[in-house]
Amino acid sequence: MVHLTIIPKEDEIRDGLDIPLTGALKAVHLQLANDEDRFTTSVYGSKFAAADLPRHEMPDEEMPKEVAYRMIKDELSLDGNPLLNLASFVTTYMEEEAEKLMTESLPKNFIDYEEYPQTADIQNRCVSMIGRLFNAPVKDAEASSAVGTSSVGSSEAIMLGVLAMKKRWKNKRIAEGKPVDKPNLIMSSAVQVCWEKATRYFEVEEKFVYCTPDRYVIDPKETVDLVDENTIGICCILGTTYTGEYEDVKAVNDLLVERGLDTPIHVDAASGGFVAPFVVPDLEWDFRLKNVVSINVSGHKYGLVYPGVGWVVWRSAEYLPQELVFNINYLGADQASFTLNFSKGASQVIGQYYQLIRLGKHGYRAIMSNLTRTADYLAESLAALGFIIMSQKSGQGLPLVAFRLKEDPDRTYDEFALAHQLRVRGWIVPAYTMAPKTEGLKMLRIVVREDFSRNRCDGLISDIRSCQGILEQMDKETVKKQQEFIHKHHVVSGKASHNHPKYHKEKHSLQGKTGKTHSIC
Repeated sequence: MVHLTIIPKEDEIRDGLDIPLTGALKAVHLQLANDEDRFTTSVYGSKFAAADLPRHEMPDEEMPKEVAYRMIKDELSLDGNPLLNLASFVTTYMEEEAEKLMTESLPKNFIDYEEYPQTADIQNRCVSMIGRLFNAPVKDAEASSAVGTSSVGSSEAIMLGVLAMKKRWKNKRIAEGKPVDKPNLIMSSAVQVCWEKATRYFEVEEKFVYCTPDRYVIDPKETVDLVDENTIGICCILGTTYTGEYEDVKAVNDLLVERGLDTPIHVDAASGGFVAPFVVPDLEWDFRLKNVVSINVSGHKYGLVYPGVGWVVWRSAEYLPQELVFNINYLGADQASFTLNFSKGASQVIGQYYQLIRLGKHGYRAIMSNLTRTADYLAESLAALGFIIMSQKSGQGLPLVAFRLKEDPDRTYDEFALAHQLRVRGWIVPAYTMAPKTEGLKMLRIVVREDFSRNRCDGLISDIRSCQGILEQMDKETVKKQQEFIHKHHVVSGKASHNHPKYHKEKHSLQGKTGKTHSIC
């Protein structure tokens, strides 16, 4: 039998009982119904989804955790896809087990050695492994053994290396009764911006070895010819930012030895330190060379760890002046510390140790070999499309491809237009103007990282070809207007409004005293 029932009025419903509400209960019910909506079955049904997110001042009241998470996640979805970001050397993939370890280490302050002694010991293990990878001398006497530390990326590591070179030079000059007011550092004009930061912050004169239209690394003879009594050291780059080439550290070292100069060499192996030992192990660039006194490397690049972690190793304690090292008693532990900062998270150090023991030398060699093969395949494919390849192949440089368009006065677009067109398709491929004194040479660069598979490489090649086809159908004025539109609406620097007017540049690039545009990886 089907039962028919009357549909009750709103004021007749109370906890499933069909009884009229009293006046008092009715008032309570109405009060609750009119209260602010704080909870909902859907984030997008809440009042927060219909309001602007706070931007300049903390809100007066809280919001549910699910809403805060979703609102921020939605904001971040406007970022580029890390897997399609071919501009960066920085690691964009780690195994789930590594991510778990790093997440579990988030509450740990790395500097607290007494509270987290095992974490400190893990850092020391990493330093030892990396030092031995770079053929650091291991001797019985502690004072003669290599020494090193972790850092927040290679920028801090380079700052520490420059400080050590300057202090050692200064101590020697004072002992000889000579002036110490004009220290200089010799480096390529293609150095990463952190080198010029170091020289500017620590008041060291920059002596540049300039690139040329057909040479993108330092010339060893020209480099050594610049050495004088005020030179605190020479920077050699194992994998330049622009073209990924390895500078000839051995040639610089041999010239110094030949001329009887004890000028120290610091090798900036930020990108190549975890590549060259596995792909070209016989290449001499590290502590096998007499004048190489310090090396930095980025764990968050080809060290395969999420940002940011770096490492710096000195040949021996002789090259790290004692007065730069602070012995402090913090939370009951006597610590020797040489850093620019104090507190930092332990996660990245743990992540580095995971990769070192998880992969081992064989695993790193397998990954770097695959990256080298993919880079060679990409270079050959781009050459077949008519591009000029500027980077080295077959492991003679980093696994990246630097390339440019052939000279063609009838072509309506340049490298920057191609980069903008690729951005529309989701790919972030940077276009640069090469280092100073290269006659305004333009180039594009694609960094091959662990998660850049052969299949994704084929997709990129196809999109490059398609973008060229689209650009070839446009006249110069149309290309220009499209670039302006993309720069304004798709590139963050085109719509940046947060910079203080004092520091805002007309050109959205970081420029040093030389007036050059820096490549920031």
